[in-house]
Amino acid sequence: MRLSPVRGRLSATLALVAAVSLLPACGPKTTKPERRSAERVFVIGFDGMDPTLTSKFMAEGKLPNLQKLANSGTYRTLGTTQPSESPVAWASFATGVNPGKHNIYDFLIRDFDTYMPDLAMVKKEPPEFLWGSIPIKRPKAISTRGGTSFWVTAGLDGVRSKVLTVPVTFPPEEVEHGELLAGLPLPDLRGTVGTFYYWSTDLSSFEEGSPEFGGYLKRLLFDGGVSKTYLRGPESPILKQEEAALRAKQKDGALSEKDQARLTALKDIKDVNVPITVNWTENSGKVDLDVQGTKLSLKQGEWSGWVPLTFNVNFLVKLHGMTQFFIQRADSELQIYAHPANMDPRNPPIAITKPERFAQDLVKKIGVYRTIGWAESMDKSLQELRTDEASFLYDADKAFDDREKIILENLKDDNWDLFVAAIETTDRVSHMFFRLIDPKHPMYDKDLAAKYGDAIEKVYRRADALVGKLQEKLPKNTTFMVMSDHGFHTFRRGVNLNTWLVQHGYMVFDGQESPKKGLDDLFGRGQFWEGVDWSRTRAYAVGLGQIYFNLKGRESRGIVSPGAEYDALQKEIGEALAKEVDPDDKAQIFRSVYKRDEIYKGEYLRNAPDLQVGFNDGYRVGWQDTMGGVQRTFVENNNRKWSGDHCATATEISGGVFFSSRKVANEAPHIMDLAPTVLELLGVPLQKDFDGKPLR
Repeated sequence: MRLSPVRGRLSATLALVAAVSLLPACGPKTTKPERRSAERVFVIGFDGMDPTLTSKFMAEGKLPNLQKLANSGTYRTLGTTQPSESPVAWASFATGVNPGKHNIYDFLIRDFDTYMPDLAMVKKEPPEFLWGSIPIKRPKAISTRGGTSFWVTAGLDGVRSKVLTVPVTFPPEEVEHGELLAGLPLPDLRGTVGTFYYWSTDLSSFEEGSPEFGGYLKRLLFDGGVSKTYLRGPESPILKQEEAALRAKQKDGALSEKDQARLTALKDIKDVNVPITVNWTENSGKVDLDVQGTKLSLKQGEWSGWVPLTFNVNFLVKLHGMTQFFIQRADSELQIYAHPANMDPRNPPIAITKPERFAQDLVKKIGVYRTIGWAESMDKSLQELRTDEASFLYDADKAFDDREKIILENLKDDNWDLFVAAIETTDRVSHMFFRLIDPKHPMYDKDLAAKYGDAIEKVYRRADALVGKLQEKLPKNTTFMVMSDHGFHTFRRGVNLNTWLVQHGYMVFDGQESPKKGLDDLFGRGQFWEGVDWSRTRAYAVGLGQIYFNLKGRESRGIVSPGAEYDALQKEIGEALAKEVDPDDKAQIFRSVYKRDEIYKGEYLRNAPDLQVGFNDGYRVGWQDTMGGVQRTFVENNNRKWSGDHCATATEISGGVFFSSRKVANEAPHIMDLAPTVLELLGVPLQKDFDGKPLR
């Protein structure tokens, strides 16, 4: 049921810290009237489509539509950003500038005062409440991406556009004469990039809670064939405000025993949950679920449709989401998986599109659709061994379905001259299945390879089929471009940069190895840097290849002086890392180590890493290193199913693909070139601050 207009507005004000309302987009106040362009431009991006694999599959005749496009137009490797990560590259795609001008350097950003990491791309401001119930200040999500996207520039010049699920478009920005559906980092209702749910009869009490890679595990206890459980929802913004007030008192030393007891209690009660009743008989092969009155009867191996969820924050506020349930097992054991709670596009708690009605308009045309920025939701559960390859691939195919339906439905409208869309399924499948095309990978399994070794090829062929459909449907006066933000590599070995910094005296750490950490430590501001002595630490690593110096005047406890000391430290660490080899086979770990000022220019230089590593093929930052753990060993095997990667792989070997229906003379196009190229084709005057150049 939809909320009343008044209650709906209240709901929007009380959305989670990450499920937020939006500020108006900044930009020029004058806009040209809508105009028709003599030339139309259609750009589709397939995240992570690799040029080496693409060329191989084309040579084998498996990508006929891309081959046709290459033969009649242009096919090149597309240069990517430093680092070669999706948010960085897509931000450069949108703006035509380097990270120094758009401020996205990684998935993570660190706080200068606390040294704690947080998710880049969006800055969040929580709401405030009067008397613990009445909203007096709206929450805000503010994009941290600088620069101006080319669709905004085109819209101001009167160009009609559609922008669909392109990464780094949340919060959705106003596009004059256009429509935009946000992509990454549009969160789930918990404010994360994807918290899965898993219930099972075979869990021990010690397994319950949040696993390493994000999710929530809950043990099912039955009495007479019935189990009462819940789906963990968002944190109550009201209780979160109360917690913040108590922590402020704690910091000031004014916390009473009663206050301490309340603070402890809030940890367990601040989530807003949805009750679930489970009916199951052992070895029955089926299970009955009651989710807030929605009754489901599912067999083992069966998926539900989208199930509506209502999270009751208080008597005024209801947040609307949806999920799908999957019965992994219903024999001697019961195992139930549920997708992250997507915002329900029929009544989202916040704007996920611009204009806002666009979200509901899409539902009327194609039905409900996935709203989370990463539509493929099962990578984390596959990592945690809670689901299997078959269920992951089924879900990935359905996610592709969603994206394709949205694109093709919007293509029916003749109300655009610029159309930009992205599908990330190529990336997600490559991450999880590279181990099955690389016999040298520690997680290679010949039996699984025989069964699923063509998973990456299949998603490329699916992308090719969509390209064929688009070629048939696009108007004749359309320049058609197919691109990717980066390529892909095998990820055999994890490199623990903080361990190296400790071993070489750049970071002073009290202990041999920190406790195992998870995403709660990374984003929940848990014990991330315990044991680090900042008074003696000169360098630290955050993210997927970024090294920062503990710089005076920038970091709160900085000890490295700008100038000669800074320059000497850059040279010293950079040269030392460049010499490092894998202790197992003496292979070179780093292809490049880049100094900040050599690769970045712009007004956001202060936020840039002081050194950016560029890994050779086969290497990436280790899992625990990324989450704040300090391991004993510098290099270790990647024993995870997430076996392909690109993050911080040296830019020189990590380019994406670029196809164009037009002939392009430039032999080395770069992702920053696409924004000015599109604008020039549309007859839009170019901005002066582009780092890219129009392709001709």
